[in-house]
Amino acid sequence: MNSNEIDIHKELKKYFGFNQFKGLQEQVIKSILAKKNTFVIMPTGGGKSLCYQLPALLQEGTAIVVSPLIALMKNQVDAIRSLSSENGIAHVLNSSLTKTEINQVKKDITSGLTKLLYVAPESLTKDEYVAFLQKQTISFVAIDEAHCISEWGHDFRPEYRNLRQIIKQLGDVPIIGLTATATPKVQEDILKNLDMSDATTFKASFNRPNLFYEVRTKTKNIESDIIRFIKQHKGKSGIIYCLSRKKVEAIAEVLQVNGISAIPYHAGLDAKTRAKHQDMFLMEDVDVVVATIAFGMGIDKPDVRFVIHHDIPKSLESYYQETGRAGRDGGEGYCMAYYSYKDVEKLEKFMSGKPVAEQEIGFALLQEVVAYAETSMSRRKFLLHYFGEEFDSETGQGADMDDNVRNPKSKIEAQAQVVKLLEVVRDTKELYKSKEVIYTLIGRVNAMIKAYKTDTQPFFGSGADFEERYWMALIRQILVDGLLTKDIETYGIVKVSEKGLAFIQKPSSFMMSEDHEYNETEDEAIVTAAKSTGTADEALMSMLRDLRKKVAKNLGVPPFVVFQDPSLEDMALKYPISLDELMNTHGVGEGKAKKYGVEFVSLIARYVEDNDIIRPDDLVVKSTGANSTNKLYIIQNIDRKLSLDDIASAKGMNMDTLIKEMEQIVFSGTKLNINYWIDELLDEEQQEEIHEYFMESESDSIEDALKEFDGEYDLDELRFMRIKFISEVAN
Repeated sequence: MNSNEIDIHKELKKYFGFNQFKGLQEQVIKSILAKKNTFVIMPTGGGKSLCYQLPALLQEGTAIVVSPLIALMKNQVDAIRSLSSENGIAHVLNSSLTKTEINQVKKDITSGLTKLLYVAPESLTKDEYVAFLQKQTISFVAIDEAHCISEWGHDFRPEYRNLRQIIKQLGDVPIIGLTATATPKVQEDILKNLDMSDATTFKASFNRPNLFYEVRTKTKNIESDIIRFIKQHKGKSGIIYCLSRKKVEAIAEVLQVNGISAIPYHAGLDAKTRAKHQDMFLMEDVDVVVATIAFGMGIDKPDVRFVIHHDIPKSLESYYQETGRAGRDGGEGYCMAYYSYKDVEKLEKFMSGKPVAEQEIGFALLQEVVAYAETSMSRRKFLLHYFGEEFDSETGQGADMDDNVRNPKSKIEAQAQVVKLLEVVRDTKELYKSKEVIYTLIGRVNAMIKAYKTDTQPFFGSGADFEERYWMALIRQILVDGLLTKDIETYGIVKVSEKGLAFIQKPSSFMMSEDHEYNETEDEAIVTAAKSTGTADEALMSMLRDLRKKVAKNLGVPPFVVFQDPSLEDMALKYPISLDELMNTHGVGEGKAKKYGVEFVSLIARYVEDNDIIRPDDLVVKSTGANSTNKLYIIQNIDRKLSLDDIASAKGMNMDTLIKEMEQIVFSGTKLNINYWIDELLDEEQQEEIHEYFMESESDSIEDALKEFDGEYDLDELRFMRIKFISEVAN
């Protein structure tokens, strides 16, 4: 062992109190001490900052650390100062300092006291700072979050682009680039932009074996799904990421109403509230933080047990970074993302206003996210392949930690199709991205295919017996398998690899698993699920129908006046046994519950007891009444006899939507007096005729009523009359 080695272990113990280095730290530090340009790729939580902090403390002069986040710099400076008796050992230089503070920083650097100077990239562009630093001894420049240099990174910052020019002005100082995310494309970008192609690269494995990955279909019931999940992980810390501030607020509210300690966090809150909420989460005063991606930068909570993505993120890097906040202590971490193609379309819409070059990058990154969500192969293998790392899904660490591996989809032999696909890529001269390759196979023409006259080739349309989705899934799988590669220079263009050429010559079996299909169910997800799968308890359903008939008969009203069918179906699914719970079933408001509910809940309670039923009490999600402001507005203004046209336009609705809202209000048991409106439309006799029809009818169906009156009344007139009828007779 040479003295250098003994030294750095001793110094590690002296400054940081650790007995040994983690992962690649030791090799990186030796490279920096040898004054070599160094590039460090380490996933979050891998101990990146120590890689430059220790050599800075051991060398003569000041190390400059460029970092994009003021909050993070402050944390790090405080941490370094706590290691030393001298406050001046580490400083921040950014726009938040006063003149006096700046002078103190300069004095400490000049006297050789300061070992680490943290700067924002903008500060480095100031001539006065550059002129000052040129005269000082600089040990090296470390560029943290180096992916900010690349447009392909998930956090591109234009001011990072001219760092190289500035560093050159400081003389011949070694550069250390550090990042927690680097696809091969971003890596190449960083090295090129910092002009350090000679850098020694250290890349730690991106595999986090303790994280479990799952993607679920995003249905309209997502809130109850999330609540159920959190209640199963009671008392554990978690983060829920949403794309918009509005969604953050709404979800945090729903969780709170349902007895989960949760707080919102987004850039729209003032700094004080943000800091308070972050502290509450760190100090475990709350279990869950609902946040936009503004949260988590510099949050170092080791025991986050789950990270939920309510909305799919814009890139796999973001996804990896955000999920990486789970299980930092090596304990379990559950990463669950909800996926619906609608969200992807929303993100594409957001991008449409941006410059074309940026759009293209954005679309390419999004397609990778779609591929990850829809793939049915090992998610870990897929993710690691994206970061340029091989993973053996049989023997690798954490191999069974994802939904696809635990519940594998059936596989089919695709040897012949793989050969066909590889030949098409080869024979179209490797000019195309996946989309054009697939179009060529299924025989669809677009401008590019026309330009290259691919549609005149004999193989055009040769794969038309399979659909687009099949080919898409196959391309994904053979990319990960290394038969195709994506070109780094012209991102997205696929080429046949050596391995792929060998496969064409000598094909072997290729078992392909089919992609997931994600179908979002409609609004009444619970109700329709009950209908289609028969999960609503049929025996209970018929008892509820009988009770409804009996109650209706006693009151002399049609059964639908008491509760509508969807309400009964929901009761037979959720088994509410108190009036509170009954109010959480479809279409049952407070008025209805109080008026008719007692007999229904006691029937259900008896039934539950007699049949030993385990109630899904977690299905009962209390709503925050996000729509209640609209409802309140409608009720108040109908009381004031305001014209319905005016009410609708004030809330930006059309008449149809307003009528739907009014129907919901009366169906759930609240009275609405719209006589002033109906009297303008129909005379007394007409009103009576329709009223009698509803009294004698078996159902409140408007279609049936239209048929019965055969054109005598129009749709809206009948709907208004039904609202009046339910309001007067039922409520």
